[in-house]
Amino acid sequence: MFAVSNKTCVILCILQLNVKKRFVYGAMAFIWIVIPAIEITFTALTTDIVKGSCVAYGVYKSYAMKKTIGFFTFFIAYLLPLALLVFCYARIVHRLRSKVILYSQFLICVRSGIV
Repeated sequence: MFAVSNKTCVILCILQLNVKKRFVYGAMAFIWIVIPAIEITFTALTTDIVKGSCVAYGVYKSYAMKKTIGFFTFFIAYLLPLALLVFCYARIVHRLRSKVILYSQFLICVRSGIV
């Protein structure tokens, strides 16, 4: 939205997010239900009673199970959040660049007397 008054350019940018509430609630439900379920599963798979005491996060039934749990932990705890952050920041940068280009084109029009 552009407004010009007394040779002063005022630009009002309103950023609107086109995110539906249903998507947000679904994402929240996923985080609060699925992620703890995954953690409980990993805990149950890697916990055992050794010599009368409980040993957590250290007992693997096989080498393949250890590698699989390690991969999923790395994916869920590192790669997925990293990819989400990169995607969000890339989108922010893209929006800011398009706003800057729009603003610079507007200033060129104002300086040339078109607006």
